[in-house]
Amino acid sequence: MTTQPPFTELDLNAIAVRRWVDRSDFTEAEFERARAFYEQMRVHDDRLEQVRAEAADRIIEWTGHKPRDVGSFGTRLNLETSDLDLGIGYPVEDRDRLREVLAPHTTFLGERKTSFSTSRLVFSFTLEGIEIDLSALTVEDFTVACRMLDQIDTTMTPDERIAHTWVKHLLRSSGRTKEYATWKLTTYARFCPEFNWVPIPEKTGA
Repeated sequence: MTTQPPFTELDLNAIAVRRWVDRSDFTEAEFERARAFYEQMRVHDDRLEQVRAEAADRIIEWTGHKPRDVGSFGTRLNLETSDLDLGIGYPVEDRDRLREVLAPHTTFLGERKTSFSTSRLVFSFTLEGIEIDLSALTVEDFTVACRMLDQIDTTMTPDERIAHTWVKHLLRSSGRTKEYATWKLTTYARFCPEFNWVPIPEKTGA
């Protein structure tokens, strides 16, 4: 059984169903709490950026392909427990070779559906105590993903990022794991509806 945290005035049930949150959903006091929390999350930026840069260098060395941050840190929607998610575009015919070159350095997590006709390979490794998930998408899917991320970068407002992250925090802290897993994908689904945004079972990251 889940309960709504006592420190929020938001209607989490309605917001979770709607799969989006607006500034108008907040009282002034609630939004100030959300803003303060968001600023706390930004304290981790320098360290995460450093680890991400080192992880990217390793991926380039292993695969010859430059990755992009495709996760919540890249969109600035992360919590303090967030892992890092990086992605590369890779020709389908070279995927067996990709698994070979990554085998000594990573754990293969499996193949996951990306769209109705394509999938991606997911690998994981740990750096500086942070789990790094690496997704190898088709070249075409990676292009679509980068376009989506560019749209998020340029059109998602600071208030929307604050509001989204606050709801994410509330769902996680109240133990609403299924709604939390779905909420993590709402921004991607909004900007890239052509992909198959199915929640992945929760580990430890955010």
